Amino acid sequence: MKKKHIIFLITLFSIVSCHKEIRSENGGIDVVSVVYFKASKNLNQKQTFHLSGINYSGDTIIERIPDVNFPEITRQMFLIKDSLCYKLANENAGSTIISEVIKSRKPVPIKLKKEGTLFSNERIPNYNNRRNLPDTVLFDKKFKRFEINSPWMYTRFYIHPNDTILPYSIYRHAEKDYGGRLERIDSYNKKTDIFVTLQLIPRKNWDNAAKEIFEFNSFLKKIKSE
Repeated sequence: MKKKHIIFLITLFSIVSCHKEIRSENGGIDVVSVVYFKASKNLNQKQTFHLSGINYSGDTIIERIPDVNFPEITRQMFLIKDSLCYKLANENAGSTIISEVIKSRKPVPIKLKKEGTLFSNERIPNYNNRRNLPDTVLFDKKFKRFEINSPWMYTRFYIHPNDTILPYSIYRHAEKDYGGRLERIDSYNKKTDIFVTLQLIPRKNWDNAAKEIFEFNSFLKKIKSE
């Protein structure tokens, strides 16, 4: 009996070890939304919004918010660190010294940030009334799915099974429950006939604006250590 108990513990430890979460050290996330204004009548009447470009190095985030009409133009940039948010000037952003920004500028808690990606600990409305759906494959990626249906709104959530944790999540509690990353939310408003797709698209590389800032600060750190 004792031998069986030991074998059980070893097996359980192996299972837990295999599902250990890994934090991504460098990379980015694009937050993109597509809005269909008359979903039941004409899917061609739509507009795509690049809401935010998140870039991270360790625990430091540089967020670039594109202009709605001209996504290649940066409307605003933020430095996010230790749950605090600092506005960055768009001009000469590449020469931003992160340590000086933290020392000299007044931050705002990320929970109070109103632009770009919203950082919140709120739970999904009606989450307890969700219904699990069969797994599916989109863009060569496997997703777990669940839906929430109410008299006024139908929403479907897509979670990609993955042990790698990104520094931003819309609803972290759902990711913990389903063991993956919430990368897509489809919502249909039954009253207004508006269908909205919200996607989190992970990427390995920084965008150009963030790359300049991270590499410049890495260069300064290297000089100081010599």
